[in-house]
Amino acid sequence: MKNFEQTFEQAAANNVNSKSIHWFPGHMMKTLRLMAREIKNVDVVLVLLDARIPYSSQNPEIEEIIKNKPKIYILNKRDLADSSITDQWIKYFKSKGMGALAINSKTGKNNKLIKNQINRELKELLEYRQNRGIDGARIRVMMVGIPNVGKSTFINSFAGTQRAKARDRPGVTRGKQWITVDNFDLLDMPGVLWRKFENQNVAANLAFIGSIKDEILDIETLAVSLIDQLKKIYPDILPQRYKLSEDDMLLDNYDILCRIARKRGMLLPGGVENTERAAVMLCDEFRSSKLGKISLERPAEYE
Repeated sequence: MKNFEQTFEQAAANNVNSKSIHWFPGHMMKTLRLMAREIKNVDVVLVLLDARIPYSSQNPEIEEIIKNKPKIYILNKRDLADSSITDQWIKYFKSKGMGALAINSKTGKNNKLIKNQINRELKELLEYRQNRGIDGARIRVMMVGIPNVGKSTFINSFAGTQRAKARDRPGVTRGKQWITVDNFDLLDMPGVLWRKFENQNVAANLAFIGSIKDEILDIETLAVSLIDQLKKIYPDILPQRYKLSEDDMLLDNYDILCRIARKRGMLLPGGVENTERAAVMLCDEFRSSKLGKISLERPAEYE
């Protein structure tokens, strides 16, 4: 098992030997500095969030940099999230006076709505430009978010062409990219995490969706924590997906992972459960929505 830096509290509560999540490569610090320099050159900020964890995917360091700019929160990957919970989040953001939309950036069906929302957020600026006879000036938009939230896919969809790198893993975009779309200039910034996680629940949620590289994680610890979370908010999902009994669900979370491994025939020589393989499968099936449309956070928790 790979080492973390401190105690990963939620997993430790389930008697799993583990340590906390920390991942802040050097390029992320450079990105924060770049955002701070470039923010004065843009008109509006699009903040991409993961619809499954809208609270945990808001980086407070990014929020501090962009706090004085008009902004729109884009809840991406809505196709993977619980639609009723996503609707609650949209109402939550709007109740705070923030522009908010939920999209699946892979389809490109919401581009017109996003452009209209940008125009609404910049109504005063656009009226000022029109009065000054410069209404043809391009709108400069900064795109920000955590790793693996789908910024590159969003930009490619928005632009209608393959302009940005898009991979299903965190940390692909490493430098700023200016991309022109209609009367918009989009500045795509690399994904940035926290320098230090004060809240390990936030860190766990980011790890669940793949915003933190699996290579630095103890995948079995992560899977055990995911089991614990799913038991609380979607108690029927694991029994249905892996044919677990009521007695199985009363076991310790690590033992539930063992049961899942056995149910799927993931056994080592001697009949020992291959919990690492089962953990990888569980995390992959959550991320690909094979467990169902799941939202790990509700706005009522943060009001």
